[in-house]
Amino acid sequence: MKNEPPEPPAGEQPGRQGEPIPARRIEPFDQYRPQRWNWELAKQPFNRTLENQAQQPITPGAIDNLRYFWLDGITAAASEAFYLAYIPLFAVAYGATNEQVGWITALGNLLGALALFPGARMMEKTGHRKWLVVWGGGGVARMMVFLLALLPLFALPPTLAIMAIASLNGIRAFAANFSNPAWTSLVADIVPEFMRGRYFSTRNLTMGIATLVVSALAGWLISSANGWTFNPFLGFQLVFLLAFAIGMASTYCFSRIVEPLPKAPADAVATSGHLRRALKGSSGYLGFVVSAFVWNFSLQLAGPFFNVYLVTGLGADTTMVGIVTAISSLTALAGQVIFGRLMDRKGAIWLQIITGFPIAFLPVAWAFYTDPWQVGVNNFFGGFLWAGYNLANFNLLLLLTPEPGRARAVALYQTVVFASAVFGPLVGGYLADNVSFQLVFGLSGLGRFIGMILFVVMTAWPLHKLSKERPAAQAT
Repeated sequence: MKNEPPEPPAGEQPGRQGEPIPARRIEPFDQYRPQRWNWELAKQPFNRTLENQAQQPITPGAIDNLRYFWLDGITAAASEAFYLAYIPLFAVAYGATNEQVGWITALGNLLGALALFPGARMMEKTGHRKWLVVWGGGGVARMMVFLLALLPLFALPPTLAIMAIASLNGIRAFAANFSNPAWTSLVADIVPEFMRGRYFSTRNLTMGIATLVVSALAGWLISSANGWTFNPFLGFQLVFLLAFAIGMASTYCFSRIVEPLPKAPADAVATSGHLRRALKGSSGYLGFVVSAFVWNFSLQLAGPFFNVYLVTGLGADTTMVGIVTAISSLTALAGQVIFGRLMDRKGAIWLQIITGFPIAFLPVAWAFYTDPWQVGVNNFFGGFLWAGYNLANFNLLLLLTPEPGRARAVALYQTVVFASAVFGPLVGGYLADNVSFQLVFGLSGLGRFIGMILFVVMTAWPLHKLSKERPAAQAT
């Protein structure tokens, strides 16, 4: 449906018989609807109070940016749901061991870590954020998914095919993370701070719906296509091609965003010394980075092997993998609705604490599962909790990184995260092959718990003290 031009006021547009046509009724928040259709869900994140509108007026161009960013999120989520969980299983189809799966993940994380600071420096040098995202994560990274789909056509020996999967996945990760600092900096300028909780929660809600539908569909397509032709790779090729096509739709949507001027000059923090000085003034940021290192190492210790264990240890097929992934996506929808409003009221720190500690116990439960359906119970609670945690964590990243030099601050955080994720899969793969999956799952839970303790001590508590000191200082 095309957007219709505004109707003239009553009395200025004649009807058939020359009589005036009454003007269309203007709803209080009509200008904030992502489209002119009456989508209750779509208009929700834009419905803020008139007081907030007065404090931070949003121009029509900024509203268009919010709409395209919304559509970009939906299509990007659908694209990732088609391929992200199935790259390790694609390697397993070629005969990859657990240790090789760990190397594939570790290489991707290593190249992703190495890309962040060059990406931040490129953004500072060129001053362009949108096109770094479009050509990096939106272009090169998605082209690697297309090449993964073509890989079986070359009939490579298994060892070479596994090496090719690792290489293509690594290049994909490098290109995506090269544009990550530019993406985060741009998002901070696209979405006003006063509406981030509501906006991101409902954007994530629609992304979750896309993931829910696509995850189950992808698993079924892989099993069905492989079964129809007795070709163990055809199903993977099909979902990778679909992922590429939908991903390019996401790239198009993001390219339609009009890049706003940054709130601070891109070169405001152009040296590491300036970065250090800026970070000293950002209370809780360094603690946030340290806790993230421990947390993400623990995640990656077990993360690449959940679906592998589901298939090789519990006897599930790719259809079951899609179903249990869809369960997680389904409960995440409820989490987006609930936690978005809670974060606006309670804050991102509170939300990360109440979701992070329960998440620490989720991998431990895997050690006791004996049947694939039990994983669905785990994902039922996990999807709900992860929705709140991811929402809080991303908003904390925007909140704690200083505005001048945000690109480098984000790059530093993401580099630490990816560096921890390089070693996690290697350790996890070695332990899975030589000891047991159960040990890997138990260590992952313990590490997550330690990461949350560090977050409370090094980030939440200093910020709490600072918030109590500021009113006292103002009173004196």
